[in-house]
Amino acid sequence: MPASASSPPPPARPPTNSRHEDLIGRLSSSSSHAKLKALRDLKNQIIGNRTKKLCFLKLGAVPPITSILSSAAGGGDDAELNVSLIIQSAAAIGSFACGFDDGVKAVLDAGGFNILLSLISYPNDKVVSAAARSLKFIYQSKLAPRYDFLQGNNMEFIQSLLNSENENVTGLGASIITHSCQTNMQQKALSDTGIIKKLICMLGGSVTQKEASLESLATILKGNPDVILKFMEPENGGALGTVNELTKDKNARTRLLACMCLIVIRNSSPSCLQDLRIKTKLILILLELLEDDQVGDEAPFALSSLIAEKEDLQVLAFEANVIDKLVNHLRKGPLLSRRLEGILIALANMCSRLERCRDRLLSLEAMKFVTDALSQDSGEVRAAACICLKNVSRSVKNLSAGLFMNENFVVPLVRLLFDDLTFVQVSALDAISNIVVDFLAHKKIFMQCGGVKQLAQLSKSMDSTIRVKAVCALRNLTFLVNDQCKEEILSELTQSTLGSLICDPETCVQEQSLALVRNLVDGPLDSIQHVFAADALLLHAVGQQLQSASKAEVLIQGMYVFTNVASGNEVHKEAVMQELFPPLANDSESVMLKFLHSDDSRLRTAAVWALVNLTFPSSSGAFGRVMKLRNAGVVSQLKNMVNDPCLDVKLRARTALGQSMTSDDGST
Repeated sequence: MPASASSPPPPARPPTNSRHEDLIGRLSSSSSHAKLKALRDLKNQIIGNRTKKLCFLKLGAVPPITSILSSAAGGGDDAELNVSLIIQSAAAIGSFACGFDDGVKAVLDAGGFNILLSLISYPNDKVVSAAARSLKFIYQSKLAPRYDFLQGNNMEFIQSLLNSENENVTGLGASIITHSCQTNMQQKALSDTGIIKKLICMLGGSVTQKEASLESLATILKGNPDVILKFMEPENGGALGTVNELTKDKNARTRLLACMCLIVIRNSSPSCLQDLRIKTKLILILLELLEDDQVGDEAPFALSSLIAEKEDLQVLAFEANVIDKLVNHLRKGPLLSRRLEGILIALANMCSRLERCRDRLLSLEAMKFVTDALSQDSGEVRAAACICLKNVSRSVKNLSAGLFMNENFVVPLVRLLFDDLTFVQVSALDAISNIVVDFLAHKKIFMQCGGVKQLAQLSKSMDSTIRVKAVCALRNLTFLVNDQCKEEILSELTQSTLGSLICDPETCVQEQSLALVRNLVDGPLDSIQHVFAADALLLHAVGQQLQSASKAEVLIQGMYVFTNVASGNEVHKEAVMQELFPPLANDSESVMLKFLHSDDSRLRTAAVWALVNLTFPSSSGAFGRVMKLRNAGVVSQLKNMVNDPCLDVKLRARTALGQSMTSDDGST
């Protein structure tokens, strides 16, 4: 007989998963010895292995471990076995939490945090150490509970931790401070209760204590000059000198944290660290730490915090060849994402103010590394590359040369406008806003790449930050372009969308939208016609904002729109008059008169510029407009402004007043 066909056997379960499930099962064994062995096996498997941590998390490992910890902490017949179970389960929980937010969340959800905290007062020092170590791992995560030092006996608890003879416990106390201290009031309270003195004492302890203390001190001192002055007092035994000495420590992480503490002091109270040698030393140490495997990823971020927005330190860094050395790191080949991000941010800060820094970076042909980074897998790296490009492109000289408006930069930037990460989109919009200012006729490249279409889409975003930055980029794109480009931009954006943006709930969007319209109507008569399309929708929207807005920046941009429109023909000038002096308005003071009385010289300047164009004597309707201005009290106010403290206002007011007089004379 022919053999009958049999069904294929079911696929075998992957042996690895089976072993993992078996291990989880042993955590619920009735035998305490079996549980102990399972805890050790599990801990050894997950240490330093994120993949295995995630695998065991999905299999539900944390709740049974927490259950073992809770039962053992409650006591048992075999005290020695009980202690071992506590130590191993606490260590396993700490391993899950170490550098792994998903693990921290699982521990918190299972109630492991409170059990560990209760073990800090356990009578066995090894148990206390194990619990404190695991709690420190939890406190490295942003998910850890914050401690309110101002409530109840919480400050006394922190003091008891710092006064412990167990260095793991003192380290825990410092970690809690680093994670939880967020306000000036908390900083002051910690300082007033002598916490700073205890932390200073810890600077002479073990490596663990030094590092925990330096991080906590930086947190307490950050942005608080009063607490820094207290830290600097002689009674603290030359604390600044101690921190300064630790920048020479043999341990790289200690050196980095000491530098970061000094940077916090310098940034928060510049008068405390004026010594040029210390500033230069900080730059050189951080450059040296860039080479270190342990802290090399964090060193460029510390360097950035030292030089950001500080031209004097950027000069020092430039003279120390920081740009060359950072670029050399980029040339060495593939870097881990964190280090690459840090180097790009450091280069961005170096190029934020000084033209010589931008020139040096460009001369090293380093921009190819920046453009490559725009396509990196890491969103943080993509954003950092955008920030770097934004700062390098602040150069008028390089923009005038059309250096950035080419496909190497434009194509990847436009691609980032579609990025899934909002912070990457924001960074890309900032970079685009700079490079589209380009003074040459290269803007067509951006439009051909679909950039305008996507900017128009982003201008409708529910996120106000995205919205304002998209409009800002469109504003800069319309700067000094021909009318054909303006037509293309408007066809994508549409009159109705731009009209809505002018009246957006966010004043920053209103301001940028009005500035965009200002650029659209800047130029020949054809440009001015854009605000008269669709029954003058844009013109009326601008007029409405001038009548209702209160923010000076919005009013200034609106007045410059009308200034540009009033530079046109009679129809244009009369339309502006209708908006500024509506026929159905009551006898209240006109907005023009309010603007001329403004305390903001920029608004007064914009208003008198509009009057200069409205009263131009060769215009056939100038006399009628001057009469209307005279009746509204505007001409009288112009007479009061001929000696305005602002030179621009004074000059334009005299011009407008002179033209008004000429129009009067011409009529007679």
